[in-house]
Amino acid sequence: MQTKSVVGQIFVGRQMQTKSVMREQYTIFNRTDRVACGWYWLLPSSSLKRQKVVSANIVGYELAVFRGADGRVAALDAYCPHMGAHLAEGKVEGNQLRCFFHNWCFNEKGKCTDIPCLNGMPSREISTKSWVVQERHGLIWIWLGEDEPSELIPEPPELQGEKYEYSVGNFFIKNCHPNVVMVNAIDEQHFHTVHHLPGEVLNMEANRINSTHIEFKNTGTVPDANLVGRLVGKLYKNCLTYNLNYWYGSSGTVTLGPDFLHLYLMFTLRLSALGQTEGYAVAFARKPTNFLQVLLNPIVLLLTKLAGLYFAKGDTRIFNTIKFDFKTPIAADHAVLAFIQHLDKQKSFPHKSHD
Repeated sequence: MQTKSVVGQIFVGRQMQTKSVMREQYTIFNRTDRVACGWYWLLPSSSLKRQKVVSANIVGYELAVFRGADGRVAALDAYCPHMGAHLAEGKVEGNQLRCFFHNWCFNEKGKCTDIPCLNGMPSREISTKSWVVQERHGLIWIWLGEDEPSELIPEPPELQGEKYEYSVGNFFIKNCHPNVVMVNAIDEQHFHTVHHLPGEVLNMEANRINSTHIEFKNTGTVPDANLVGRLVGKLYKNCLTYNLNYWYGSSGTVTLGPDFLHLYLMFTLRLSALGQTEGYAVAFARKPTNFLQVLLNPIVLLLTKLAGLYFAKGDTRIFNTIKFDFKTPIAADHAVLAFIQHLDKQKSFPHKSHD
């Protein structure tokens, strides 16, 4: 797929062209009253057993999420259209959800199919809102948008069309907005100051894949000023592999590692009711094709999780105290600016508590 560089829209020969960008009010970035339309994690798949219902909340919307007898997941507005009882207090019958209060029954599309006191179907159509949900990577995802989903749930681009395994990491909370967590991974400066990487290693080039997907590809190389650098440099044909792909300003995949063994990690985030980040990390590995790979894949998945923990540990202090306010951008912030500009052009979905 042909890509279009967005860096040039902000920089001309790496000279700052940021005044007009920074004076504008953000339309999505770092806001708590709206998010970009797209796929967001809702629940871990393991938390919803067959023929069970649970309550959930996503950007202020209360939901009743249930898994039918056929194993498929459905999500409805939480409150029964009859008198407002919470549907998560009810029970799953087959592939439908029955309200606890008056035993009204709703299918996965939100249509009322049975009112017991009427001895069957209601005389007029009654329904509640249903939400588009899918399961992938060990998580239940929900589509936030007025239209039907226009794209698939994100996955590591190098693994598209291939079979792969995954392992869901622990749930985490960061004391800042998800967009701030996302820009941290493309902030070249902090890799030098916090993680002590040499200055020549990272140079993130931004490429717009489509309206919701942006790629940040490292063009920096391992410095060969010492023996360690020369040895490490032999593991890479050209640039040091550290590439990121972002969707909706909330989910991203990281590809890193030597040429002979790329590691794939996803961070999928959402905005909490308190304006914090709630998220999961998911490690990926190609499906084994021989016995040796069967033995090695658990190790590869573990290494991938450890790589994510290495960077997260150093940044926790920042996330716990930062009050993001981007007053003085400089040329070294080109990747961060590209992210903000790309995100703010996307369609937005309102946070219900701000209606």
